[in-house]
Amino acid sequence: MRKHLSREQVRHIAWLAKVNLSKEEEELFTKQFNEILDYFKKIDELDTEKVPPTFHIIDLKNVFREDEIGPSLPIEKALLNAPRKKGNFFKAPKML
Repeated sequence: MRKHLSREQVRHIAWLAKVNLSKEEEELFTKQFNEILDYFKKIDELDTEKVPPTFHIIDLKNVFREDEIGPSLPIEKALLNAPRKKGNFFKAPKML
């Protein structure tokens, strides 16, 4: 594993992301990327052997409910302000 990113590597990452960077930005991002990598090294040194793997910091669960049928807007009112309609449907431009 490489210890640091070079300016050329940052330039390549910018090219892949289709981002144009000035020389000053290349220098700034090279420094910032390397600071982030140094921080990851510190995190990598932590002993996490007794820490259970998690996907979220808090215990998240999906909460589902049954669908309930309720009153809805009548078709005539729903289509009242539609700029274009065909029968009981909104008419929209073709999407390619």
